[in-house]
Amino acid sequence: REEGFVFDKAYTSCLKRAIKTLWRALEELDQMWIPVVKDWRLNERHYGALQGYNKAEMAEKAGEAQVKLWRRSYDVPPPALAYEDPRSPVHDPRYANLDRRFIPQAESLKDVIAREAPYWSDTLAPTLRAGMNVLVVGHSTALRALSSWVEPHLTPEELQKLEIPNSTPVVYNLEITDDGFNVVS
Repeated sequence: REEGFVFDKAYTSCLKRAIKTLWRALEELDQMWIPVVKDWRLNERHYGALQGYNKAEMAEKAGEAQVKLWRRSYDVPPPALAYEDPRSPVHDPRYANLDRRFIPQAESLKDVIAREAPYWSDTLAPTLRAGMNVLVVGHSTALRALSSWVEPHLTPEELQKLEIPNSTPVVYNLEITDDGFNVVS
């Protein structure tokens, strides 16, 4: 931790793994007092009918090659999960006030990028333009999708291969430009 560095605001998903990670980070930084915003648009991608299965169980059902395609491709989502299925997020109280049309039945990386578009343009980008230091704690695919907004030059192939290691901070120092942002380091 850089001595004296203070975040102005923190953002995370509505999923407990990310929320708990954010709590730990803020405690370690001694910044538990900063405002925290939780939003479903930062949730991990929806794995559709694969929801609730681990990689081995998925591979047993569909084959390793197919699972790899679903997990790492840019625009191939897994099979959709019906809204009637008890595993569907439409039954989760966290999303009770969300229009059902926004609740995904399955998502690819491309779908997550589209889901995050309004959050980037309406929330995160204006906060950064205001000169605020923000902390975003999330999930691998959601953070990879967010990288597409921070680094718009990344191709779909580069985004597919982009590794966001667990529990390892990725720091973007951004320069504000008329067109958006430049990554300085």
